[in-house]
Amino acid sequence: MFRYMSKKHWILIFLTIILIIGAYFILPVSLPLLLAFFTALFLNPLVRWLQYKFRFKRKLSVIIVYITFLIIVGLVGSLLVTKAVTQVINVANNAPVYFEQVEDFFDERARDTNQFVERFPTTVVEEVSGTLKDKFDTYTSEYKVDDQLKKIGNFLAEIPNYLVSFLVYLIALFLFMLEIPKLKAKAYDHMTSKTAEKVRFMNSRLSYVVFGFLKAQFLVSIIIFVVSLIGLLYISPKVAILMSLIIWAIDFIPIIGSIAVLGPWALYAFIVGDIAMGTQLSILAIVLLAIRRTVEPKVMGRHIGLSPLATLIAMYLGLKLIGVLGFFIGPFIVIAFNSAKEAGIIKFNYKI
Repeated sequence: MFRYMSKKHWILIFLTIILIIGAYFILPVSLPLLLAFFTALFLNPLVRWLQYKFRFKRKLSVIIVYITFLIIVGLVGSLLVTKAVTQVINVANNAPVYFEQVEDFFDERARDTNQFVERFPTTVVEEVSGTLKDKFDTYTSEYKVDDQLKKIGNFLAEIPNYLVSFLVYLIALFLFMLEIPKLKAKAYDHMTSKTAEKVRFMNSRLSYVVFGFLKAQFLVSIIIFVVSLIGLLYISPKVAILMSLIIWAIDFIPIIGSIAVLGPWALYAFIVGDIAMGTQLSILAIVLLAIRRTVEPKVMGRHIGLSPLATLIAMYLGLKLIGVLGFFIGPFIVIAFNSAKEAGIIKFNYKI
């Protein structure tokens, strides 16, 4: 295989390796810029539609789309944040009641346990009790109040950084929307006509697949959110919106999914004796899991052309290597590789 590779191929491989290494260190701190770039690509068809439909100049089209995007995000964000904060306050106010219910349950179990262990020898009981106490002390030491307060303080200290990142995102989004045609033109200027043709094909294919991926994720997440909201409005309407948002966010994590929220919640309901709620939450968790496992592969396969197995592997490896950002970047790398192969930029055909 290597004897058929020219100097150009070796240079391309070397640059790709450098790019991957650089991306590993740069990507985690470039999230606002990356989000702005992908959002600009996502909104670019609307900008072009205004240009061709109403004969607007690009700058005017960008301003219209940008302001519309900000208004929609602002209205939806304000509504969701207001509702979520209200429900967080309600949960916080009712937290002592929840803890009291759990404490009563464990007190009752402790009395039953004491009656049961009276039948055993005293030495055995003392040894088991000492072991359990050591384990409990070790566990609670990891979750001291001071440590939790420090974590909350650190989070609050990071709020200015989050605000700066958000402002950078908004400014970069507007600039990217303006500069996309120039960025494409500059990139093509450094290519031969043959290479530019291949890159245009790859760009067209990659844009289709990337937008397909985003569309697929959006459709699946909307289904999960709507089903969660409908179910929780019936099961627990007071915290329906808050918990639906949490489930929607957690469900993006592969393998874990919504069961990470509904599982402990259902267990708590069973512990405090609310069998009906525990059963309903368990059924909702099974329904959401079934939706994710049946709808996602079909939607993904139809929109991005990757098999469910390849998608899962790319997501998992990306998550492990880069973190949460890698969950989205992993499939993009596989998509880019396949698109480059289809365009003829990467020739990867060998036999053993």
